[in-house]
Amino acid sequence: MIINSLFKRKKYLTIQGTSTNSEEELEKFEDGEEAKEAVPSVPDGMWCKCSKCGKIIYKKDMIANYMSCIECNTNFRVNCRERINLTMDKDSFVELFKGIKSKNPLEYPGYEDKIEKLMDKTGIEEAVLTGGGKINGIKTIIAVMDSTFIMGSMGSVVGEKITRAIEYATQYSLPIIIFTASGGARMQEGIYSLMQMAKVSAALAKHNEAGLLYITVLTDPTTGGVTASFAMLGDIILSEPGALIGFAGKRVIEQTIKQELPKEFQTAEFLLEKGFIDKIVPRKEMKNTLGKLLELHGYK
Repeated sequence: MIINSLFKRKKYLTIQGTSTNSEEELEKFEDGEEAKEAVPSVPDGMWCKCSKCGKIIYKKDMIANYMSCIECNTNFRVNCRERINLTMDKDSFVELFKGIKSKNPLEYPGYEDKIEKLMDKTGIEEAVLTGGGKINGIKTIIAVMDSTFIMGSMGSVVGEKITRAIEYATQYSLPIIIFTASGGARMQEGIYSLMQMAKVSAALAKHNEAGLLYITVLTDPTTGGVTASFAMLGDIILSEPGALIGFAGKRVIEQTIKQELPKEFQTAEFLLEKGFIDKIVPRKEMKNTLGKLLELHGYK
């Protein structure tokens, strides 16, 4: 009895219904039909402060400048729906793989309540939004992580949604683009969270074997297990200027090796210099850059 209970598989997430998307939703994307509901617009505010130059900016001006400072062009962090608005053709995005929820397999105190509150606050189900749409008229699958949802941490649901998006792209011979923004693995799910690193990487290996394009866009911040897995597996790895990218924290590394690290360590610019990423792309140029890359690889 003890051995049987030890190896009994425990459910760690639930999927509503037999499919996470209706046939109508999937056909809408496959047939190239534009989504009927536009992605919600950015909430209107009055003023915001740039974290780098300290300039007080009229928020509408900041939004018009691709969510960047009008003085120094420092990027403000954006949520997943704002990112979709900046990247995809208008009204082309269709969300896929909804209705997946964590079962709190470790029975972590307060975890389920925290998820429910964040769902109400952010309007999204988890720390990643997956779907399909068009960039400059070219069909692509996209996954956008959101650092406002438990710091974009990767749990079982995040891993499941990204894996399904990759498998969908493989099935229909489509490219996939993943925008990363994460603090790493989600501690509330322990080993179930760490398992997602291998799970997503395995799906990407099959996508690669099919000869399909995978582009990663590293945004601020991209750290921990996400960096150690799918964030660095792209055929082409892009980044936004000034993004924090790393695995362990800078202070932890300094305390371990007993050395002072360079000031620019773990920045996009430092990684570009060392050959870890291919190009730093300003936010206002990101959509056209992605569109050109898709076109150059034969996608129409």
